[in-house]
Amino acid sequence: MLSTQKRHERDPHLDSLADPTLLREFAYINGEWCSGENDARTDVYNPANGVWLGSVASMSAEQSRNAVHLANAAFEAWSRKLPQERGKILDRWYDLMMEAKEDLAILMTAEQGKPLAESRGEVNYGASFLKWFSEEGKRVYGDIIPQTPDRRGLVIKQPIGVVAAVTPWNFPNAMITRKIAPALAAGCTVVLKPSEIAPQTAFILAEILDGTDLPKGVFNMVCGYGHTVGDTLIKHPDVRMVSFTGSTRTGNLIAHAAADDFKRFALEMGGKSASVILPDADLAAAVKGTINNCLLNSGQTCTALTRMLVPADKHDEACELAAAAVAKMTPGNPLEETTRLGPLSSAQQRDKVIDYIKLGIQEGAKLIAGGPEAPEGCEKGYFVKATVFGNVKPDSRIAQEEIFGPVLCVIPYNDEAEAVKIANGTQYGLSGAVWSGDDAKAKKIASKLRTGQVFVNGGAFNPMAPFGGFGHSGIGREFGKWGLEEFLEIRSLQL
Repeated sequence: MLSTQKRHERDPHLDSLADPTLLREFAYINGEWCSGENDARTDVYNPANGVWLGSVASMSAEQSRNAVHLANAAFEAWSRKLPQERGKILDRWYDLMMEAKEDLAILMTAEQGKPLAESRGEVNYGASFLKWFSEEGKRVYGDIIPQTPDRRGLVIKQPIGVVAAVTPWNFPNAMITRKIAPALAAGCTVVLKPSEIAPQTAFILAEILDGTDLPKGVFNMVCGYGHTVGDTLIKHPDVRMVSFTGSTRTGNLIAHAAADDFKRFALEMGGKSASVILPDADLAAAVKGTINNCLLNSGQTCTALTRMLVPADKHDEACELAAAAVAKMTPGNPLEETTRLGPLSSAQQRDKVIDYIKLGIQEGAKLIAGGPEAPEGCEKGYFVKATVFGNVKPDSRIAQEEIFGPVLCVIPYNDEAEAVKIANGTQYGLSGAVWSGDDAKAKKIASKLRTGQVFVNGGAFNPMAPFGGFGHSGIGREFGKWGLEEFLEIRSLQL
């Protein structure tokens, strides 16, 4: 149970902020800070200990409609600015984010639960989109189409209009900047709805952006619940695009709602990614790499490698290696520098993951490590043990459904063809990995996986390569020039 401290009994970790003035509690509309209707508020708690962190304004449907109206009013002037002018504002936002990096990391850890080292990494990762798109916006070119010797057609790209950006709680910094940066660079105006579970990071980002020369109305932020704020933004006739990251269920609802008004939408949703370890791979390195990816952010990552496919004759050895690896990731206070595994973000998410662990046992999978019991010494927060199941059947629910927690399924296979079939045997297709002693063989198998990205032998994540999924994992792409193009319309001038 969450504690019910009075509002003056705020989490003492916030006392370590270098700049406490960054903590905003109001929405941001047309360059001004606004309270919710009738001063409606949403309380925020530390998932590691249940202590109150603060509260943020919870906006009404009418206030959300007003934010869209003002964003639409600001669109024409902003869209006509030169890309260089828009880029300067993104550059300034980047600089101010870097100055507040440690405060952003501390607050993100306090409200979302990821270890402090991961939060610092996310701030750097999130800020990189500001720097990249400040330049990429300058590279939006058109085309000239020859028609006759003395006539040419002109193809131009222009911003789509007002964008509704709906972001999740698992990466509350980076999920915002990777949508807002390309939208602003393209010349669009934005209304952001961050998750009500971890909203304070968004409020700090808005406070930082307010310190730039961004014109009023270009960026707006309204916090609240999906059935009021989210639904209003998605259905508003002046919103011409919805950019969403979150669950497949919610993405499905957004797609149907947006289709009624023929809005463009980009959806980055769930995953059930496979890590395919081939017989000639360095088994220890492959298991370690898979575990590190699977348990990032306590498994609350849509790209998490939650299915580890291993040759049948190496299954038991792989399970032993996995058990040894997770044993080193004892849950603990995420604000301590040595912690590798923090809490889940909410009681609801914790309970969902525990139910899946119990289901795995019921389905007959072998519990190798972890289990449904609360980790010792972590009773106050939303902690779950890092859990490994062995001999998991490919068609079982724990192998088919996104758990979104620190749970790894080890699945044996007999040959490469079966491995590919299992890897492609879910409704998702967001990420994956292939491990082999032969790079050419690894690339060959990787090319057969129906997924938006594949890590080959532990290859580094490239945030400027196109990112998005197949099937129930999503529609559209983020990152790099592909992410910018999502916010542009193409038109032709017949000259």
